[in-house]
Amino acid sequence: MRVDLQAVEDASKDLYIRALKILPDDIKAGFARLDAAERDPRAKGVLGTMIRNVAVAEANDNLLCQDTGVPIYNVSIGRNVEVDGFDLEAAIVRGCARATREYPLRSSVVHPLTRKNEHTSCGIRVPVIHIAFSDAAETLAIEMIPKGSGSENNTWLRMAIPAEGVNAIKTFVVDCVLDAGGKTCPPTIVGVGVGGSADLCVHLAKVAATRPLGSQCADADGRELEAALSAAVNKLGVGPQGLGGDATAFAVHLEIAATHITMNPVAVNMQCHSARRARATFTPQGVAFGH
Repeated sequence: MRVDLQAVEDASKDLYIRALKILPDDIKAGFARLDAAERDPRAKGVLGTMIRNVAVAEANDNLLCQDTGVPIYNVSIGRNVEVDGFDLEAAIVRGCARATREYPLRSSVVHPLTRKNEHTSCGIRVPVIHIAFSDAAETLAIEMIPKGSGSENNTWLRMAIPAEGVNAIKTFVVDCVLDAGGKTCPPTIVGVGVGGSADLCVHLAKVAATRPLGSQCADADGRELEAALSAAVNKLGVGPQGLGGDATAFAVHLEIAATHITMNPVAVNMQCHSARRARATFTPQGVAFGH
């Protein structure tokens, strides 16, 4: 399958707008689950306001949040897909810039030293583009995630000592959630990366934070730790918007990688309650949009 780069550009533009305006169904279901289980009256009221905000935004074709985030595009290239990698990245960048120029989006991307804003949501090495490969025949998938600063500012890395074991991971995650408090606009998805190198560990935490609710770590021990951490975090009493209650997190997600015998990196990256994402899948039959 030969990839149409103009279609990639158009989809990259549309994905940014879709992600900012339509909350995925798994997150809506997560809200409903937390709302049904919440025991604190004030927290239940806050959850109700959040749920209402989502409904009003979608009914009025408006943004879920004013923060358009740092644009991230995750690309998966399947077997028998013909595309020039350099041109593919360029098409995604053009689409990202068009979304901000052609639609009334706030550009949140600036130069890190001068703070100059080009008003395109693009800049040096932004949008962030990750390219991976899959065994899906004649399929190219592009996932767009606008990662807001409220959640991204709450990112931590600890190079734990292997002798500290799993308890060090549990303590670190709980401490990070308490440190974040209401700054991440909870309820959150708490992403945890364990293992790898320092940079890979932080990347894994973000992959975990942006996974759909209901998905699980591929590793059996990782799944067990996910469940334990999810239960622990929702006993902390942080609650929605940090105002107290049961609903601190939708879930804790964990991703792992093999690591060196003398280290055990642990990273935490959070996603806010507006856990936005959108996906386009290219096949010989055309382009399909979803989450």
